[in-house]
Amino acid sequence: MSSSPQPARKPSAKPAAKPSAKPSAKPARKPARGPGGKPLLIGAGVVAAALLLGFASYTATRPDDSPSAGGGPAAPAEVSADPQSGAYAELEKLARREAKDPLAVGRADAPVVMVEYADFKCGFCGKFARDTEPELIEKYVERGDLRIEWRNFPIFGEESETAARGAWAAGRQGRFWQFHAAAYADGAKEKGFAADRVKALAKEAGVPDAGRFARDLDSDEARASVKRDQDEAYGLGATSTPSFLVNGRPIAGAQPMSAFTQAIESALAAAGSGGKPSEKAGR
Repeated sequence: MSSSPQPARKPSAKPAAKPSAKPSAKPARKPARGPGGKPLLIGAGVVAAALLLGFASYTATRPDDSPSAGGGPAAPAEVSADPQSGAYAELEKLARREAKDPLAVGRADAPVVMVEYADFKCGFCGKFARDTEPELIEKYVERGDLRIEWRNFPIFGEESETAARGAWAAGRQGRFWQFHAAAYADGAKEKGFAADRVKALAKEAGVPDAGRFARDLDSDEARASVKRDQDEAYGLGATSTPSFLVNGRPIAGAQPMSAFTQAIESALAAAGSGGKPSEKAGR
């Protein structure tokens, strides 16, 4: 398995290349949906968290931000809402925990769920997928502490949408994470994600039935699935990729490993102490 508001935050200089973390044509935003596709009832605390996530999404990767070949990230990005407001608890409900979800890795009953909203054309998303996610899987997913749930959040136009549908179609044949790895490999996004290229990536990912993949890629079901994820992200106020929720706690950008470790350790401590983080959490 493997998986940037196009963010990426590492303690280093800002990227030299031009950023690109905002949708060129922003789809209409709709209310976030909870499990089963039902509209999520957003309380005041969730609205506050959504506003924070949206703000951090923008500041972590302003329009046109993109990583340079060896550069570091853009600006700041971890976001936090007051847990007492109930925001975390409401946002935590967005974890679907579907045991057979092909776009997720880790136990459905893991104490911590990280939901990732990402785009295959996002350079910072690729950086997170290559540099950070494998470590999180080895350190937390494999021991049963963490589940990672992918959400397609295409914001860079038609090719982003095509790649998102391709990922979903690969998942129908149990090859989502292999497709994810191929699409985020170094240099992959520079080749674009036109339909023929996405089909080539599916072959590279070992998708067994090319005919079925082609049909699924163009299906109404694929479009509906991608739209559901996209609507959920926009409903949260996310404006760039990647954006994350760790047991409901918003994090914007491809942050360094330490930012995710702190959030996950804090969530584990809270889960093990009746919802109250221990003093050692996040250290």
